[in-house]
Amino acid sequence: MATHGKRYTEQAAKVDETKSYGVVEAFELLIELSKAGFDQTIDLAVNLGVDPRHGEQMVRGTTNLPNGTGKTVKVAVFARGDNAVAAEEAGADTVGAEDLIAKIQEGWRDFDTLVATPDLIPQVAKLGRLLGPKMPNAKSGTVTTKVGEVVTDLKKSRRVGFRVEKAGIVHMPIGKVSFGSVQLIANFRAAINALLKAKPTTAKGRYVKHITISASMGPGINIDALEAAKVVDVTA
Repeated sequence: MATHGKRYTEQAAKVDETKSYGVVEAFELLIELSKAGFDQTIDLAVNLGVDPRHGEQMVRGTTNLPNGTGKTVKVAVFARGDNAVAAEEAGADTVGAEDLIAKIQEGWRDFDTLVATPDLIPQVAKLGRLLGPKMPNAKSGTVTTKVGEVVTDLKKSRRVGFRVEKAGIVHMPIGKVSFGSVQLIANFRAAINALLKAKPTTAKGRYVKHITISASMGPGINIDALEAAKVVDVTA
């Protein structure tokens, strides 16, 4: 059984586990409780009414958070010619083609995210076993002809990927405590909107079953899922 420190216990005592908080109330409480000595990351956890064991109910995608996540991201790009120039101008940390493929084959891993242009994917595919989930992927938006735009979003930590886990839960970082409630709620809206748009056509019953937000070192705070649906624009 997990044990928690005094700070966590004190914070948890201020959270009503039986209550589903309104969106604004939840974020204001979260910020009030998150007074650690560093700028904690805020995690969004959403329990969806899907069964990921069935491929047609897999929920996966990316979304842009208007205020970013606050994380520093190292981006490497497989590109040539004008696309390579665009990647460099957008702030990519490493840009290359065959040379970058060879570098990774030799063990280099100083990156967080990989982006590739479609023409290089046949060559990049040979890295599949080495990179696993870090492989550039069209569904996550990292295989693209809009290299500059994607790199800009990644470097500003606006672009966030999500994928439902076996238990039907999606986790996403949606910012830092220092953002304040207004910016965090804007990111929250974008994240929930993306999940609603990604709803599989085969999902039956209630889709968004449970929503929780938490700071890195704090307890989870439940958010009223019905109210959360009212603060998003699924047509955006």
